Amino acid sequence: MRQVPEPQEHCFSGISVPVTTEGSGKATPAARMASATKPISSIYHLLLLLTSSLCFSFIPSNSTDPTPSPWPLQFHSILFMNNSKGSLQIIDLWYDWPNGRNFNIIQNQLGKLLYDLEWNNGTSFFYTLDSNKECRSSQFEVGILRPNWLDGANYLGQKYVDGFLCNVWEKVDFIWYYEDVLTKKPVHWVFYTGMIAHVMTFEVGAVLEDVKWQAPVYCFEKSADKKNTELGSVVAGASQENLVAGVLRGSMGLLM
Repeated sequence: MRQVPEPQEHCFSGISVPVTTEGSGKATPAARMASATKPISSIYHLLLLLTSSLCFSFIPSNSTDPTPSPWPLQFHSILFMNNSKGSLQIIDLWYDWPNGRNFNIIQNQLGKLLYDLEWNNGTSFFYTLDSNKECRSSQFEVGILRPNWLDGANYLGQKYVDGFLCNVWEKVDFIWYYEDVLTKKPVHWVFYTGMIAHVMTFEVGAVLEDVKWQAPVYCFEKSADKKNTELGSVVAGASQENLVAGVLRGSMGLLM
């Protein structure tokens, strides 16, 4: 019986990439990743900045590459976020594909509670429900992520993360997606910005009541933009860091 050779680790500025070959001379998924046409140094130097001295060591698969599970049509998840600057957030995520909507309730550490309400027509409302009655709307060219948005992701192998053995995929150098081998539930997401999402809960079929999906009336008042300078700064930062995992589409239109 042919044995799979032990992976050899090659480190680029502190980040290791396993490169293994089987008897046939075929490269494993991890080796194929290392020989991608895009200059590898730029990718891993970026990862170095994001993850410091973190050293990745994937367990190569000797079978047909698995594919990521499509997202359930409806689910509720709580995400613990840590961006590249050490800022912490909790995102209460409600995904509702049949009704064309996605809702992220974002609590910044010792900061604002921000509501990000998204619709499949590309409309998003960012608002608070406090006495300041702040609201800001945006229009994106794409709607919410489709359940199969991970189709075509590159399989990297298996890795233990957060105590779970996960299959790992990479999508257009934007997200590294970790899925539990046994349950097929998402466990961990790493974004190219350096932000990391730890999936704390994942309730398939959970649906938020319809009344909670209505943006407050002051979001539709013409004077709203004049008094939301402060909220704008929060949204701007969130759009680049926090909301890249919450919104999961504005700047990810290329994944649609």
